[in-house]
Amino acid sequence: MSRLAPVDIVGGGKLARNIMHFARALRATGLPVGPGKTLEAVQAADLIGLAPRHDFYWAMHAVFVERAAQRQVFDQAFRLFWRNPEELRRMMAVAAPTAAEKGEPEKISRRVADALSPDDPPKPQAEDEIEVELDATQTYSAMEVLQEMDFDSMSKEEVEEAKRVIAEMRLPIMEIPTRRFAADPRGAKIDMRATLRAGMRTSGAIMPLKYRRRVTRHPPLVVLCDISGSMSRYSRMFLHFVHAITNDRDRVHSFIFGTRLTNITRHLQYRDVDVALDRVANAALDWSGGTRIGESLLDFNRSWSRRVLGQGAVVLLITDGLDRGDVDGLEREIERLHKSCRRLIWLNPLLRFEGFRPEARGVRAILPHVDDFRTVHSLNSLSDIGAALSRSRDAEWPDIAAA
Repeated sequence: MSRLAPVDIVGGGKLARNIMHFARALRATGLPVGPGKTLEAVQAADLIGLAPRHDFYWAMHAVFVERAAQRQVFDQAFRLFWRNPEELRRMMAVAAPTAAEKGEPEKISRRVADALSPDDPPKPQAEDEIEVELDATQTYSAMEVLQEMDFDSMSKEEVEEAKRVIAEMRLPIMEIPTRRFAADPRGAKIDMRATLRAGMRTSGAIMPLKYRRRVTRHPPLVVLCDISGSMSRYSRMFLHFVHAITNDRDRVHSFIFGTRLTNITRHLQYRDVDVALDRVANAALDWSGGTRIGESLLDFNRSWSRRVLGQGAVVLLITDGLDRGDVDGLEREIERLHKSCRRLIWLNPLLRFEGFRPEARGVRAILPHVDDFRTVHSLNSLSDIGAALSRSRDAEWPDIAAA
């Protein structure tokens, strides 16, 4: 197919408007698409002109897709938005039994179906119209299914339902003994001072024994959450969880990091979760950007560790371990963090994959210095965090640690 000459579409035209609507649809699916990428896509279309379809596809792919995990969503959205005839035939095969026998149509992602669905309510059909139903997505999810569903594959309605479930979660955590004692008639130890004071009231005639017990208290909880581009979908849901536990107990210190470290403890103390996360978004200048775990941990160890890691603090580190900075510095800082806290629990959404292995250098640097290694990708995984925090002994290493 011969390529036609480029056309000027930057100043206007239907193609430019369609690219803008396509960018909005991709943003609705969760891809990090902003005005800058939309303009780049329009310029790319202007450069290639009315080229073959596959050239236009790869031009849009080069602009909008940053990671391998985004390819499937982009591919489905592109084929549905730009109306590939082959895709229309597969969709019509649902309604035509003879065509459906040849092959089952591809399952469309919930995010893509929600993004491309019309916002206006459907108009009532005439009596003589033929009703055709396309089973593109499931609109109902039982609670059991929602508990196991990956945050990255949830529809808008399921995300909102998951947020309501997270808001009602309560995080159990171990109770540790302190240096303080309190009076207790059933205590295990005799309080000699209280006994002598009680005996002085009767001039020593009667010496009633007084007992005491050691006071227990849950340790401080420190959260270090990765908000880089590869963790954006999961970090948003986990911040809802951190907001719920922040308003449920005291001594919870929260930090987010991408290319820099940001303290968001005060922002999450607002009762309204929307107001709290809006303030977090305004404070985070590196949201959905790069990842520099080592430099962020260095900043935390220098500026915050002595303030928040006292009294046997427990640290939750939420990251995929894909560091773009100095890995040698990362290993040094994660070792220092591990030695400064009671327990270091690493929550990694990549652990949900059965074939996951610690191949990345950042993952190998972090793994030897954590007490527990868990996934955080669903509501059930968030519930399991409580079990990890309530354990007083060291957790057994998973099989992946030996890989």
